Amino acid sequence: MIGRTSLATEMRAARTAAGGMLKEALRYFVASAVALAVDAGTYIAMIRLADIHYLIAGPSGFMLGLVTVYILSVRWVFHQRRLAGRRSEFVIFALIGIFGLLVNELVLYVGVAWLSLSPELAKLVSAGIVFCCNFLGRKLLLFTRLQA
Repeated sequence: MIGRTSLATEMRAARTAAGGMLKEALRYFVASAVALAVDAGTYIAMIRLADIHYLIAGPSGFMLGLVTVYILSVRWVFHQRRLAGRRSEFVIFALIGIFGLLVNELVLYVGVAWLSLSPELAKLVSAGIVFCCNFLGRKLLLFTRLQA
């Protein structure tokens, strides 16, 4: 009987954790959509209205999106935080974002230069890939409880 009770308790805890992660993933999706609107809006305005090269416009929009998603992540998406220091948390958050920026630039370049996609379509493909990388990296490294 003790084994069954323990197993049932562990299964409930696993379901609760999975539900919490799903809720965070959905909220992160919404936060990322807002950040993507800031990012892509800046990117498209720079390439179409200001005639700035797409590889220059990419990082500018991406950085504004990074600040947007950080603010939404710490205020609305994630409730557990691994680090007490907000400065170190933002540095790691930004480093994950910079990794995402490198992935973003690579996907933009491959999409436009090799696959002849429009810069906007390449940005859409990049956004999906970078979303997955950033959510997993940030969830695992920053927004989980440190195991004792």
